[in-house]
Amino acid sequence: MQITDYELFEVPPRWLFLKLTTSDGTVGWGEPVVEGRAKTVRSAVEELLDNYLLGEDPARIEDHWQRMYRGGFYRGGPILMSAIAGIDQALWDIKGKRYDAPVFELLGGRARDRIRVYQWIGGDRPEEVGEAAAKKVDAGFTALKMNATAELQRIDSPDTVAAARDRLAEVRDAVGDDVDIGVDFHGRVSKPMAKRLAKALEPYEPMFIEEPVLPEHNDALPEIAQHTTIPIATGERMFSRWDFKPLLESGAVDLIQPDLSHAGGITEVKKIAGMAETYDVAIAPHCPLGPIALASCIQVDACTPNTLIQEQSLDIHYNKTSDVLDYLAKPDIFEYDDGYVSLPDDPGLGIDVDEAAVRERSQQDVNWHNPVWKHEDGSVAEW
Repeated sequence: MQITDYELFEVPPRWLFLKLTTSDGTVGWGEPVVEGRAKTVRSAVEELLDNYLLGEDPARIEDHWQRMYRGGFYRGGPILMSAIAGIDQALWDIKGKRYDAPVFELLGGRARDRIRVYQWIGGDRPEEVGEAAAKKVDAGFTALKMNATAELQRIDSPDTVAAARDRLAEVRDAVGDDVDIGVDFHGRVSKPMAKRLAKALEPYEPMFIEEPVLPEHNDALPEIAQHTTIPIATGERMFSRWDFKPLLESGAVDLIQPDLSHAGGITEVKKIAGMAETYDVAIAPHCPLGPIALASCIQVDACTPNTLIQEQSLDIHYNKTSDVLDYLAKPDIFEYDDGYVSLPDDPGLGIDVDEAAVRERSQQDVNWHNPVWKHEDGSVAEW
């Protein structure tokens, strides 16, 4: 068996899908994308496949990963690691289909029978969160996530802290104490504001605070951790085990969130999760993306003992034109029951991609970019 062909499809709302084909007709799917940089990642995928993989045996996944990563003098970062991630997902999909087994069976077998998931509420500038939270709980979800704030100044006014506190209080009042609530700071918050916000939110016992500071300021996390008992989560903008190494060594993080479409794919995230386990740190893969990324996450979750919960993007505020299930021939594969999703039985990534829908929607003009926010004085704010 050899890798003989590939196609890339940019589809709404903001995803890039890879179809990898072998000499015997086996197809593997991957989702290599950086949100808002799909065309850039597309070029990187083409370069990697043309230079390293066409004509090669798809079964040599570790060797291919090492060649793609180490074959270039310059390595790492969101673009190259996302390109590798999507290719890696497709290679595992092919391997699972070749051996007629879900990927998790090839990675040691199941460590659980189902995966808990959480549901997003609110938006980038969160509002009406109480009502939204109640509806999601009524739909069966037992864990939610919301943004803490909109843009903030480096040192902002007391009313911005009070507004964040009141929103979380509203959600807690709406759902009670038996529902978990993750609060995403989204890297919008400076160190001094993170300390103030964490103190204000603590009485409402969030499941975690996510990205309390930008990843380039992870050295501030030990100090922030000293100011709160809320578990600290981060990692969606970290791209390899080498990025996670100093974070884990700092002892300041309780939950890491590598992205299966950004952090080197199934091969790398499985290694990152193993590193985290040695530091008694849980993993909750980041995934506000499409069905192939989610399927890849579930395969890793299934065989990873320190997985806590899984993000998924059904009905997320970004998915206005297309949603996760729109690209699946069997959408019930992601049917949620009592806040959990079952492990797939089908081989490979466990999903059946609706190729006709992918081809049709790839004809649309997809040019998603995140907004550029500005403060009242005209300076650029973190989104």
